[in-house]
Amino acid sequence: MSAQEERNALTPPTALYDHALHLLRESPDGVPPRRGYSLPQRTATGEDPLSRDQAKSAIREAFSPLPDDPATLHGRFERLGIQDRHRHLVRSTVAELPLPAEQADAARALGRRLIQTGTTASTVTAGIALLGRLGKPEDVPYLSVLGLFRDLSGPAVNALDVLDRQSAAVVWLAVCARRDELRPFVRALWTGNRQAVCPELVALPSSPRFISSAVARRIAEASQLPDLLDHHPSDTDLLARAGRLLVRMGFSRDDPTDLLAYRDALRVYDSVISRAGLLPPTLDNAAMLLSLALDLSSGTGVLLDWPPGRRAALLESLGHLLVEPRWAVAAATGKETGQRLRADWIRRTGRQPFKRSATPAKFRIEVVAGDPADREPVETRVLIDGRPVVPAVFGRGPAHSPEYLLDDGRLRAEVEPREVQLAEAYCTEGCCGALYVTIRRDADLKFPLERGQRVVTLRGRELVLSGPGSRAG
Repeated sequence: MSAQEERNALTPPTALYDHALHLLRESPDGVPPRRGYSLPQRTATGEDPLSRDQAKSAIREAFSPLPDDPATLHGRFERLGIQDRHRHLVRSTVAELPLPAEQADAARALGRRLIQTGTTASTVTAGIALLGRLGKPEDVPYLSVLGLFRDLSGPAVNALDVLDRQSAAVVWLAVCARRDELRPFVRALWTGNRQAVCPELVALPSSPRFISSAVARRIAEASQLPDLLDHHPSDTDLLARAGRLLVRMGFSRDDPTDLLAYRDALRVYDSVISRAGLLPPTLDNAAMLLSLALDLSSGTGVLLDWPPGRRAALLESLGHLLVEPRWAVAAATGKETGQRLRADWIRRTGRQPFKRSATPAKFRIEVVAGDPADREPVETRVLIDGRPVVPAVFGRGPAHSPEYLLDDGRLRAEVEPREVQLAEAYCTEGCCGALYVTIRRDADLKFPLERGQRVVTLRGRELVLSGPGSRAG
């Protein structure tokens, strides 16, 4: 062994938390770089890797009985062959471990020591997973620092989502938001410069190229958007930005579950729509308000936990506002090609979300054209009792296009029942599943579409869809 190798062998490894703190102090202005930090390189062993089932069994064994301290868990992981490459399996397995109530305090204490002193990704991930179940507010600073390692960001943000949504969003944006245009906003958040948060938020680009549904949700959470709106009640630029963030969260071609996961969605809808009369009647604002109305009438916004009558009242308010002469003029002022397309879309679509009967039809198919400026596609929205089926029960991808579902008659009821794919996951059906429905003609039903008799598998999770007249599988 060389002198250098001997020194390395005698030097205790640095805790990952301490290493992350060192990297953060070395970063300009103490702000983490885009995409965060890499974990320190460790020499891989030459041992044969464990299979998935073997590794999962070994992780369970390492926690039986619950280790007294990090050194014990580290030793068990080494003996059983659990390495850093198993960190994803460590997270999922620890999250499912049975933990009796009498062990909660000991498990929490172990998790805290693991995240503060752990030197390997596998042991630190185990600590993060424990605190995702048992953590307290005092664990947030440690999880936030560890989340700056891009390979630990996912589990750290998941744990933070339970403890402190705002901190989770700041860490997520720091590591996962890759557009340079977002960096000034991230800097204001990370440095705690609340005075800069509002202007940097307003200055953000709103195009789908820059802001996906996930980024929109995290921006709203990180900026504590409802509080900003309350503190700046007459700031129309902020009000318009808040409306556009809601539109982006509900964008069907991204992940519609982002809007449903945003806990303050009702407050922001209420603030934006109740103050919409303050907005300048521009083409941008008219398109934003119409997009909100379309989402509230038949999109993902329907699925939020609305108080009785509130969604209808907000829709009615938007309907009255958008027929005022000043807004009608705004929709007719486009001169450039893109503006004309947008103005034409507003004229064609402007009354669609407001033409609703007092009692929604049991079954309805609605074709909705989105804002052409956002390059939103024409959507097929299938609604049962007024609720959109696809985001309600699937959420892995939008419904197929009207050309696929309607032009070819796939949703037409025939004598014999048949199965139709209503939606497919963004990746593929083989990866994350698809949503199927059974189409049949039934004299006892007033609509031909049932939420199907097929088990839909979503990454190993079974979801059985049942509806009127169908059998639960």
